[in-house]
Amino acid sequence: MRQSLRSSPTFWLTAFLAVTSSASPIFSGSDVAQLVEDLEELPATLKDIYVSGSSHPAKNETRRCKVYPGDLEWPSDEAWEKLNELTDSRLLTKPEPKASVCYNGPSYDAEKCAGLAPIWSRSYTHMHDPIEMMSPVAQGMTCLPPNVFDSGNCTRGGFPMYVINATEPKHVQLGVNFARNTGVRLVVKNTGHDFLGKSGGKDALSIWTHYFKSIEYIEDFVDEKLGYSGPAFKAGVGVQAFEIYKAAREKGRTVVGGEGETVGIFGGYIQGGGHSPLSSLYGTGADQVLSFEVVTAAGDFVTANSSSYPDLFWALRGGGGSTFGVATAVTVKAHPDMPTTAARFSFTSEKIGNETFWAGIRSYVDYFIPNADAGTYAYFTLIPNVWTGIFTFNMSPFFAPGKTLEETEALLQPWLTRLSDLGINVDPNITHWDNFHDAWRSSFPLETVQKVNATTGSRMFPRANFETEEKREELYRNLRQSSENNRVQVHFNIKTVDPDNADNAVNSAWRPMILFAQQAVRWPVNATAVEKLRIRREFQEGDMQRWRDISPGAGSYLAEADRLEPNFGQAFWGDKYPRLLELKAKWDPQDVFFATTSVGSERWKVETPDGLPNENGKLCRVQSAPS
Repeated sequence: MRQSLRSSPTFWLTAFLAVTSSASPIFSGSDVAQLVEDLEELPATLKDIYVSGSSHPAKNETRRCKVYPGDLEWPSDEAWEKLNELTDSRLLTKPEPKASVCYNGPSYDAEKCAGLAPIWSRSYTHMHDPIEMMSPVAQGMTCLPPNVFDSGNCTRGGFPMYVINATEPKHVQLGVNFARNTGVRLVVKNTGHDFLGKSGGKDALSIWTHYFKSIEYIEDFVDEKLGYSGPAFKAGVGVQAFEIYKAAREKGRTVVGGEGETVGIFGGYIQGGGHSPLSSLYGTGADQVLSFEVVTAAGDFVTANSSSYPDLFWALRGGGGSTFGVATAVTVKAHPDMPTTAARFSFTSEKIGNETFWAGIRSYVDYFIPNADAGTYAYFTLIPNVWTGIFTFNMSPFFAPGKTLEETEALLQPWLTRLSDLGINVDPNITHWDNFHDAWRSSFPLETVQKVNATTGSRMFPRANFETEEKREELYRNLRQSSENNRVQVHFNIKTVDPDNADNAVNSAWRPMILFAQQAVRWPVNATAVEKLRIRREFQEGDMQRWRDISPGAGSYLAEADRLEPNFGQAFWGDKYPRLLELKAKWDPQDVFFATTSVGSERWKVETPDGLPNENGKLCRVQSAPS
C-alpha cells in the first residue's frame, strides 16, 4: 500500500499542493504537469519523510514537540533542497541576524556594525529583512548591536532557520504542506511589527509574505450579503500603510489602516482587528474586509467571503493572524478622501509643578467622550522621568479627519481654555490639509523598534469609565498611579464604530471603547532572567490588574499587549472566543499554525532555556504526550 501511494503522481501533487477543485486556479496546465514530474523524481528516502507526515497524521497529533534539528524526523538536506526547487529558488537558508556583523564570525564587519547602530531603532531598518522582529525581547535578545544590548555573541535565538520568500500562493501552499507533513514548526512573517513577537520561532520554517505587493482598485464592488456596493481595493498582504494610503490618494479615496507608516496592514493588523485614525468614523480594519484569498492548513487556496467559506471569513476578520490560514490578498472597502486637520503640542511638570500638571490631565479626561463622538483620534503619551520627577504630556497628534481648521479649534478650545486657567500655556500647532494622506504622513511619529528592557500591556476602557464624574476621577487616578509607578503610557482617545452591525470575530470590547490605553513596564538592562520574570509578573498583578479592576468585562488588543496577559482568550476576543476555538479545530485540527496568545495556543508553550516568554525555545504541547 505504501509503495502504491509513492508511485501515484496524483498523491504527490496533493501532498505538496493540496489544491481543491473549488479553489481559484494557481498554475497553468503545463505548470501542473511539470510539478507532477518533479515530485515523481523524488528519491525514496525523501518520499518517506512526506509519506509519514501526510499519510500518518496521528503522528503529528500526538508528538509532544514540533520537529527540530537533531530529531530523527528532521527533514534531510535533500528535502529542503527540493522545497527550494519547487518554490522557484525562493528558500532562504539560515538568514543571518542583522547584528551578526557586530560579532566575531564569518559575517563580522566593523564598518557595517558602526553604520547599523545609529539606525537600529528605526522600523525602516528592519521592515525588508526576512527574519528581523521589531520586538527584541520576544526574539530572545540573542543578537543585537553591542551599543543597544551586548549579547556577548550572536546566536539565532528565536529566529527561523528557513524562510520562503513567497510571492505567489503556490509558494505559501508548498510551505504549509511541508510543515504539516513533516511536523516542522511554521511561522508567518510580514514586516515584523508585533509587540508579542508572533512572527518568530526558533529553528522554524517561516513563510515571508512581505513581497505580496499588488494593489488593484475596483470602482464598483458589490456584496449583497454584506450590504456593500461601492469602491474597493484588492491588495497583497505585504502592502504597507504608506503604500496603500498613497494608492488610495491617487484615486481620490482612503482606506482604514494603522497610524504607523511601515505596518503591513493587510496581514496580522487587519486579521487582528486593527485600530485606525479613521476608526471613529468607519470601525476597525477588520470591519472593512470584503474578501480574503487564503491558504488553509490543509494547503487549499481558497477565496473566503460572505458566500464562500463564510465561517472562515468570519474568523479571519478579527480572529488573529497565523491562526486559521495564510492570507495572500485582501479586498477592503474604499472611502472618500477627506480634508483633515491635526494638532500637536506638549507640556511638562518642570515649571508648573506636578499637581498643576495632573490637574491638566484630569481636565482632559472630561473631553474623551465628546472628542471620540466627533470622529477624532487623539494619540498622546504620558512620560515619567524617575530621575528628575518630571512628567511630560505629548499630543502627537490630535487627528481630526473630515474636520475644518475651525471645527478642530472649536473641539480643542474648551480644554485649552481650562489648561490656560490652570497656568498651563500651550501653543498648539493646528494644521489643515486638503486630503487624508498628507495629514497622516505629516502628523504621526515613525514607529520604532521596541526597547530591550520593556514590555507593554493594554486595556480598552469603555464609555462606562467616562460617563460620570466619579468614574472619570477613578480612571484619572489609575492613570496617574501608573505614571507615578514609572510606567510609560501611550493612549488613543478613540471609538470604533460598528458599521452595519458587522458580524465578525472582532472583540466586542472594541465597540464601547473610548480610550485604548497602554502602559509599559521596564527592568534593568542587565537584570537576570529571574528578576525580569518577577518584574513582569508583578506588573500584571499590580498596575495591569488595577486597570482590569476598574473596567470589568472589557478587553485588550491582541497585537499591542503582553505575552503574560492572563485569560487572554477573554481579553482579546471576549464572548467570541468559544466559537473561534471551534473554528480553529475545524480549519486547523493539527495545529499547523501557532502564534503566542493566538486562538488555541493555550495547548502549546515555547520552552525557553531561561523560562522567559520569548521565541528562543522549542514549541511543545502543554500536556505531555508520547513522543
